[in-house]
Amino acid sequence: MASKIHFYFDFISPYAYFAWRKLPVLAKKYNREIEAHPVVFGKLLDKWGQLGPAEIPPKRNWLNEYCLRYAALNGFKYNPPKKHPFNPLAALRMSLKEVSGVDQHRVIGSIFEGGWSYGADLGDLSTLISLLTKQSIDGESLSHKVLELDIKELLINETRCAIEKGVFGVPTIIIDNNLFWGNDQMDHIELLLGGKDPLDRERLKDQERPRAIDRKAFKSRINSDL
Repeated sequence: MASKIHFYFDFISPYAYFAWRKLPVLAKKYNREIEAHPVVFGKLLDKWGQLGPAEIPPKRNWLNEYCLRYAALNGFKYNPPKKHPFNPLAALRMSLKEVSGVDQHRVIGSIFEGGWSYGADLGDLSTLISLLTKQSIDGESLSHKVLELDIKELLINETRCAIEKGVFGVPTIIIDNNLFWGNDQMDHIELLLGGKDPLDRERLKDQERPRAIDRKAFKSRINSDL
């Protein structure tokens, strides 16, 4: 049986939306099943000591330009959520397999599209319910589960397991223990799925180099010399 495509995402990321738009097509082409894993991006940032794009003004400006260009080139509407960043927890919990069941992929797609193509407030529970109801999904029923302690724990566990697998950002796609980060990895993913991955694994083993300097130590040294 072919390995699954594991998709790690947070609705707070436009890149995750872009990846989701293309991933089902690849999965169908290569007869692979997508296993979707909602995770809390903020917890990944905390774990690995990073800032989110929205927390770095020049990067935020670049992101806005990139997203508008990407949508124009790929022929879809781009209109980001009403508020950003927003609290994604309710949306993430709704999209857990244990909550949404057979509708999981439809729930994910509806929330992504509603937020990133039609400017919906993805941090507002009533908006999430409305987005799902429009797609004939019982959003009201799903909304009752997002405050349950076991559902909260499931999302915590998904995030913990992602970190254990080396996930450091979203979107991340893992196939046969190969980790791909970012929506711009689709060409590389297709090469892997098609049995044409050009990665030289023997050379990969030889890519590590000893560190000549540590950034924190370098910063301290500069300060002491001033």
